[in-house]
Amino acid sequence: MTDPISSFRRIAQMDSSSRPSAAKAQERPSDASSEVSAPAVSQTDEVKLSAVAQQAMQEPSFDRAKVEAIKQAIQQGQYAMDTRRIAENFVAIEKMIKG
Repeated sequence: MTDPISSFRRIAQMDSSSRPSAAKAQERPSDASSEVSAPAVSQTDEVKLSAVAQQAMQEPSFDRAKVEAIKQAIQQGQYAMDTRRIAENFVAIEKMIKG
C-alpha cells in the first residue's frame, strides 16, 4: 500500500533492491581489518586565532566602569528609567515577531 502524500512505501520498495548487497557486505567477517593494524599516531589539533579574535578574547567590548555605576545606581534606587522608551521598544519587538 502506498501513502498518497509521501509515497514512502514505493520509495522504500525501490531502495530495497540495493539492500541485499549492502547486507552481505556487513555480514562478512572483518578478518582482513583485524589482521592489519594501524600504527599508533599521536596527532594534536592546533587552532590559530586572528589578531582581531585574540584582541576580542582579551578585552571586554564594554565599559566596565559604566556597568558598575549603573549597577550601583539600580541598587540604590537612583537609576531613572524611561518607561515610554521601554514600552516603545516592546512594541517594536512585537511587530518584528508578528511580521
